[in-house]
Amino acid sequence: MLEAKNITKQYGKKTALEDVSVAFEPGQIVGLFGENGAGKTTLMKCILGLTRCRGTVTLDGEALGCGNIARLSFATCEHSFFPRLSPKAHRDFYREHFPKFDDKRFKTLMEFFNLPMDKALRGFSVGMQNQFEVVMALSQGADYILMDEPFAGNDIFNREDFYKVLLGILTERETVILSTHLLEEVKDFISRAVLLREGKIVGDVTVQELEDAGEDLLSCIKKTYDYRGDRIRNAIESLTEEGER
Repeated sequence: MLEAKNITKQYGKKTALEDVSVAFEPGQIVGLFGENGAGKTTLMKCILGLTRCRGTVTLDGEALGCGNIARLSFATCEHSFFPRLSPKAHRDFYREHFPKFDDKRFKTLMEFFNLPMDKALRGFSVGMQNQFEVVMALSQGADYILMDEPFAGNDIFNREDFYKVLLGILTERETVILSTHLLEEVKDFISRAVLLREGKIVGDVTVQELEDAGEDLLSCIKKTYDYRGDRIRNAIESLTEEGER
């Protein structure tokens, strides 16, 4: 189990995360949702040790370090690859440093996205670069795969097809933690939703719990964030009134 306890992160006087505690068990696909600035990316970076914070992160009860950090992987829209190297060179590098690197999954996903093996990544489009980030995160052999807005710049067909492939290739030991604003697209693929607002967890629910209560994920999230469905109409009416004066 991957567990974060009492995570607090400040950027100057701004509190990005405040006493956040959350745990992820094997075999889940978890959606991490929240408005812009809610703390989703910061939480992922704190878990991975990419930014300093207060609190603790453990994996099966042990602190993260050189001996177990390879059990976590990260696909970020900020990109973590070497832009001058090709996918083939990245594959060779990962093979050397990650003993559980999955050659078959790498090859399958490269073909699925139709990505060239010998072209430097700096020559890829942004969408293709994001696809490659996902390929490497899923091929590393990690048990916990964190994805931060992994499909920015990709068309809806590519995204929908990938989610279906993802369900087909994940093993029982693998957990995906997915941060995205594309709620409508992922609601049928996730098993659990963790909701962040202003640096705090304001909701943590499984899809099964919602179904048992006769509620759907989208309605739950709108209720949690006090979504006002009338604000669009009010804005249009206000602008129309202004134009008539």
